[in-house]
Amino acid sequence: MYIDQPEGFEVFSSESHVCRLKRALYGLKQAPHAWYTRTDSYFTGLGFSKSEADPNLYRIVVEGKLLIIVLYVDDLILTSDELLILSCKKDLATEFEMKDLGLLHYFLGLEIWLRSGGLFVSQGKYAREILEKFNMHGCKPVDTPLPGGWRKEDATSGEEVDATVYRQLVGSLVYLVNTRPDICYAVNQLSQAMVKPTKLFWKAGKHVLRYLRGTSGYGSWYRQEDANWVGSSTDDIRYHHIRDCVQQRIMLLSYIPTEDQDADILTKALTGSKFEYHRGRIGVADNPYLVEREC
Repeated sequence: MYIDQPEGFEVFSSESHVCRLKRALYGLKQAPHAWYTRTDSYFTGLGFSKSEADPNLYRIVVEGKLLIIVLYVDDLILTSDELLILSCKKDLATEFEMKDLGLLHYFLGLEIWLRSGGLFVSQGKYAREILEKFNMHGCKPVDTPLPGGWRKEDATSGEEVDATVYRQLVGSLVYLVNTRPDICYAVNQLSQAMVKPTKLFWKAGKHVLRYLRGTSGYGSWYRQEDANWVGSSTDDIRYHHIRDCVQQRIMLLSYIPTEDQDADILTKALTGSKFEYHRGRIGVADNPYLVEREC
């Protein structure tokens, strides 16, 4: 990496020469690439493998125990057995200047509460920021993300609205879906009008904001048994595996009545009572720990 001679440090007999940096300087556009190259080389040199889905996620199995590291710029998240985490921290401290922030509480807008029964993740602060941004922080709350009888086909025609503002709204909501699958269907519907949004689509978007006004503290609750299942030694559970389990009668398929199909909340606009029923069954609930942390 090379830079022009800094002002005040020029070598006047070598005006055409440049300086070669021995290390990247913070703030240079090349610095993130240099940092990532260094950390990537370090982790892969230790035997970590990168996830195909996310190149910033590294994993390694040590004595039968899985260690996962997530890299975001200069922040690291570690998850594994406690002793393995401590060992990894010591190794990292010998290579990088580090500050241990302890248990994860806040990361990229995600608020995390770790308890013995499981993990609660929400984006309450982010949801309130969205309401403030679109001047909906004082609106009247509603019970569902979409109005009753919503049909996308009915909203595709009519007077158009400012597409830039509409896209900003939808973009903000897309990130919120990370912890709020209860608004997934509504955001999916809104995202289909990004080119020429109409007044009815804008009205539907404001309806989602009114729903968030009354549920800004909601998030996703991951029970301990859910975490054990997801964190098994099988990295990718595909339908072939499910099929084999069914054929070997390791897994049994049961009939689920129409009224208990939780996927409905992700594929259609439900009425109040049905929506609340399925919202609870997919693990979306109010934050039970918010007052505890504020105290």
